[in-house]
Amino acid sequence: MPTLEWIGKEKVINHHQDVPFRLLEKKYTYNAESSENMIIHGDNLLALKSLLPQYEGRVDCIYIDPPYNTGSEKWVYNDNVNDPRIKKWLGEVVGTEGEDLSRHDKWLCMMYPRLKLLYKLLSEQGVIFISIDDNELANLRLIGDEIFGKNLVCMLVWKTKEEPKGIPPKSMCVVNQEYILVYSKSSSYKFLGDLRKIEDGFKNPDNDHRGPWKRQYLQRFGQGFPIRTIKNPQNGMKFSFETPYTEEKMKKWIEEKRIIFPMTNDMYPAKKEFFNEYNNPYKPIVTNLDLYSTKVNSERLKSIFGGIKVFNYSKPINLIADLLKKSINKNAIILDSFAGSGTTAHAVLDLNKKDGGNRRFILVEMMDYAETITAERVKRVIDGYGEGSKAVDGLGGDFSYYELGAPLFDENKNLNEEVPTDEIRKYIYYMETKQPPEVNTEDNEYFLGKHNDTAYYFYYEKERSTTLNTDFLSTIKTKASGYLIYADVCALSKATMEKYNITFKKIPRDIQKL
Repeated sequence: MPTLEWIGKEKVINHHQDVPFRLLEKKYTYNAESSENMIIHGDNLLALKSLLPQYEGRVDCIYIDPPYNTGSEKWVYNDNVNDPRIKKWLGEVVGTEGEDLSRHDKWLCMMYPRLKLLYKLLSEQGVIFISIDDNELANLRLIGDEIFGKNLVCMLVWKTKEEPKGIPPKSMCVVNQEYILVYSKSSSYKFLGDLRKIEDGFKNPDNDHRGPWKRQYLQRFGQGFPIRTIKNPQNGMKFSFETPYTEEKMKKWIEEKRIIFPMTNDMYPAKKEFFNEYNNPYKPIVTNLDLYSTKVNSERLKSIFGGIKVFNYSKPINLIADLLKKSINKNAIILDSFAGSGTTAHAVLDLNKKDGGNRRFILVEMMDYAETITAERVKRVIDGYGEGSKAVDGLGGDFSYYELGAPLFDENKNLNEEVPTDEIRKYIYYMETKQPPEVNTEDNEYFLGKHNDTAYYFYYEKERSTTLNTDFLSTIKTKASGYLIYADVCALSKATMEKYNITFKKIPRDIQKL
């Protein structure tokens, strides 16, 4: 597999490991007391790192619309990666080499560690959609292949506008398409079929993994089969008809709820069968997508904000909604780390309203308009917008708004004393077990939880040094085959450690880094 080299690559390929872990500070929750939907204001590199303890390997679908690197400086999201914060980061991470970076080098340095973190967040059966145009398509494909391996599902091409008519064009080549690279975490990923359009089939309300049912008629006319009689256990109605199946077999199917009974006796019962050419739940997706008008979406966004144009180049809602419908189930977690105007959240809320789904969204936006445009748009589509004949009903829903908080470790790699102890405990236990801490009032206050028959303790005090000794052991109430205990100092003998199968970890040296 070919790989791509650029100035600064060696400084960024593992940079995601050095990104400091920061807390996420909830500022408010909109339209609910609590919400699993999130809008995060902050550098997405830091925000993605902060999401790892809760969401590593749990995100079902990622859609990102990163800067296309067109060289344009005409709008707020500087498209050739010249935002002062990105330039500062490049100087710190890449060093003096950064002075020689081309705009393509900058773009690659910016994207690579972010894609690495997105890969970690994606579930094993997850899928990521990355929008791009011709400027960085080739480079994106190469680094995508490097990070996701051979799991390129396909490259979608979508039509952005109609062909120009009437007035002679300024250029004899009119670009009216963009691309979406689709990668999966697993080579076994498959797109979902549209289960609402099954010919002669049924819906799948119980989400059976085999898909919807298909009717197979039991009656066989004029073929000399015996006449059999079965009874509907719900109402006692009897049916006699010619069929090759024995009454014993059909009774068994009735017990298994695989017989469909009609409401009247002028029709015949039928057997429910799985799978055929119509109801396979997995369907291929056509890579040439139809027109998804950016102009129509821009007008909709303008109407949401009362006729004021607030954002350029926002992606069409129906484009993202169609991608979500074909790729994930109704309870999926969707992440967009280049949130822009909040189209992904809008699409998620719209789908949930239409099909009763419980999809959840996580948006990350670095720019200052995260509150005034991104979150504000989501508020308005939740509540409804417009007046009179142009009024649009609200979609319902909720979200919590976050800012990036303090780092967990200070510049000297010690625990940051500004961070609440409860947050440190969550981090420690997640790094050890990938689980949230337990609540156990019967054990001592330093108990984190028990996982795989190992009990975990974080013996930490901000005001003093802690010592793991026999006095501390006497306070432990949880029985386990092994114990992992964090403290500042260990005073136990080797024999005691072996007797109780204790593993000591020193604070902060032995705390793992994300």
